Amino acid sequence: MKNSSDSKVVEMFKHANMSAKIMSVADAFDMKRGGQLSNLHIAYETWGSLNSDKSNVIVIFTGLSASSHVTSSLSDQAPGWWEAMVGEGKAIDTNKYYVICINTLGSCFGSTSPVSLNKQTNQPYRLTFPELTVEDMANASHLLLEKIGIKKIHILIGPSLGGMKALAFSILHNTTVDNMILISTATQALPYAIALRSLQREVIRKDPLWNNGFYSYEKPPLNGVRIARKIGMTSYRSANEWAQRFGRKKSVENKLNQNTFGIENTSFEFEIESYLEHQAVKFQNIFDANCYLYLSRAMDWFDVASLGKSSLDAFSKININKALVLGVDTDTLFPPQQQKEIAENLSLSNAKVEYKELTCIQGHDSFLADTGTFSKEISLFIKNV
Repeated sequence: MKNSSDSKVVEMFKHANMSAKIMSVADAFDMKRGGQLSNLHIAYETWGSLNSDKSNVIVIFTGLSASSHVTSSLSDQAPGWWEAMVGEGKAIDTNKYYVICINTLGSCFGSTSPVSLNKQTNQPYRLTFPELTVEDMANASHLLLEKIGIKKIHILIGPSLGGMKALAFSILHNTTVDNMILISTATQALPYAIALRSLQREVIRKDPLWNNGFYSYEKPPLNGVRIARKIGMTSYRSANEWAQRFGRKKSVENKLNQNTFGIENTSFEFEIESYLEHQAVKFQNIFDANCYLYLSRAMDWFDVASLGKSSLDAFSKININKALVLGVDTDTLFPPQQQKEIAENLSLSNAKVEYKELTCIQGHDSFLADTGTFSKEISLFIKNV
């Protein structure tokens, strides 16, 4: 039986980003690992104006947890997740370029996902959602671009999961992309990254409210998502940043007794604990647990080599002019050697490649936190393509 309260929450997720446009891109969409989605929808936002020959398109693919709201607009003045990077006069200048940010297939911010209603059952997909891959995300994005009349991308930009998606897109749809910027990403997940994401998924599944994926949206497994986010945050930032930023400072809200572990108290003794709690609670209230599981697993499965006879063969299918590959010296989740591997393989595909290893203290999230350093490199590259 259809739960009316669940339907309300599904609609809430669908419209969580009110400025996003939601486009129906396919009546039936076949998934790489089997299964099919009916009435596929993809959410996206645009900024700037498309020129007469449609040659000024910049497309941005997002990381795991981001919506399509990359920067503020007249219709939605809330700051976007890359506000300092995208906008009038910024590195990605919306006075010059038509910028499209596409919400990932499987995300709970408007695109078809486990929280969407399956029209065949009139129930949310939940775990009946087919197994999701990065290639599915890339193909769904291509369908959206075709639907809105974009045949050429001047520059495709992808950080983290978005970079994996950009690689898949440039291989599968290799007449579409002219230039590319890849940031802190990978051709495949390292064991360390898989291990961390495995732990995150496990704590979600171990939450009693998860109920094998068929939880009530009125009582979702918030505790599992909260702890998963904390584990994730320990890999998104660096130990050096936290030593400098927090040290061993005690939390100003500390109310714990000396011999307690906070079991009956939500306060935390150290500032770093309070920081993690703040970030995790903020996330648990906006992101669906099943969507998190699907997107996380898709990152583990991704391997460029599966798109050809070998990794080198897959890269040989890429047909771009120039690429900028950016890594960060303190990134342990997608370390610099993975960025070097991408740059070397792109060079072998005859692209003109610039590789930069940036010195930033914030680890994997440096592209979000140290926008000054990243803006300089991105702005210079864009001016020269």
